[in-house]
Amino acid sequence: MSGHLAIVLTTGVAWFAFADNGGASAFSFFIGATSILLMAWSFVLAIRLRWLEPFFGGLDSMYKAHRWSGALAVVLMFFHVRIEPEAENGVRGASKSVAEAAEDMAGWSEIMLYVLIGASLLRWVPYRWWRLSHKLLGIPFAFASWHFYTSKKPYGNGSAWGWYFGVFMVAGLVAYLVRIIGRDAVAQGVRYKVTSSETRGATMELRMAPLGQKLVHRVGQFAFIKIQLPGLREPHAFTIASAPDDAELRFFIRNLGDWTQRVQAVDLVGAQVFVEAAYGEFEPFGDGAQPVWWIAGGVGITPFLSAVSCLYASGVEPASGMVPHLVYSVSHIDDATALHELQAAGDAGKIKLSVLASNEGRRFSAERLADLVGAERMGGAHVAVCGPAGLVASARTAAYRLGAGHVETESFDLRSGIGPDLSREFHELGRS
Repeated sequence: MSGHLAIVLTTGVAWFAFADNGGASAFSFFIGATSILLMAWSFVLAIRLRWLEPFFGGLDSMYKAHRWSGALAVVLMFFHVRIEPEAENGVRGASKSVAEAAEDMAGWSEIMLYVLIGASLLRWVPYRWWRLSHKLLGIPFAFASWHFYTSKKPYGNGSAWGWYFGVFMVAGLVAYLVRIIGRDAVAQGVRYKVTSSETRGATMELRMAPLGQKLVHRVGQFAFIKIQLPGLREPHAFTIASAPDDAELRFFIRNLGDWTQRVQAVDLVGAQVFVEAAYGEFEPFGDGAQPVWWIAGGVGITPFLSAVSCLYASGVEPASGMVPHLVYSVSHIDDATALHELQAAGDAGKIKLSVLASNEGRRFSAERLADLVGAERMGGAHVAVCGPAGLVASARTAAYRLGAGHVETESFDLRSGIGPDLSREFHELGRS
């Protein structure tokens, strides 16, 4: 991906700013500068700029780059501090007293950064606390940038290298402010109102009507919703289950954590919701010239519900043999989302539907997919997969072995880390 290459190139070129200093000192300067650059990139990617998505292959890939950039920045900062570089015949970025004060501030920011990153990496930290830790990360970045600017370096701040690093530091700080002020307080998204909410089992179907302009989206995309009720305002990402031309937006929200549990316990009808943009490069249909297979697990059915709705709305019959074959894997048949819609689509000839229920002894596997495909194999098919990570990995490998031409996947784990997600347990503990 060209976006990942841009990160590598913009950080790698920093070596030439310090190479002449020689030895361990040059290396320490380099990793310190790289830490600043990577943190700046991490903040820029956190804004969720839609025009950057194609360069990274979707928002899910952008978020992975965001997380890896931030994590690597902390590791490099740790080693930079331990090596303590010295610039022989270097140029001061500020007076000695200012530089020493900035160095002290950088020392405090180091400790603060370790605490905040630790809170971010541990998944048992509740989501709302995790978001708060992210909102504070700009403070140690600002301190570290000020130290970098004022310190004694092999070049002056007014030189080309000074401008190079200065632009990245400013971009990172501006992105941080845009994130916590612009996205979270000012430009929160398109306004909608909840028209209905119905819970079946562990899944809620949420429908919303626009209060003004509609959200523009494509089939397979997802959006961040912010329900404007006490305790529910934090943004969460869900795939859009409605077709682009539908009058209302539809989402399916499965009870998986403390926030979703609270959402399903509240009467949402009439509540205002901010819907932030529409993200994702997930493509269910391919180019229309090859067979199409859809593989969904659990609530991963939602992008295909949007695709099915689009098929209904278009009124266009697929070419012979090009009707999408949907393989829908669920733990129990009662857990299947909008099964009646999918069955109706199957009866109408819009899709071919195969439902695999684990409790009936029909768990998804590579062997079962091969049985469904049959002797003709996939013949260069476009395969789109959405669901739990294990199913996605298994389906991708199996599809390529069966002759698929392209396998489209997307990951919605926008928060990754170490350990189990214990947010619901913490929520219950707080209520006791």
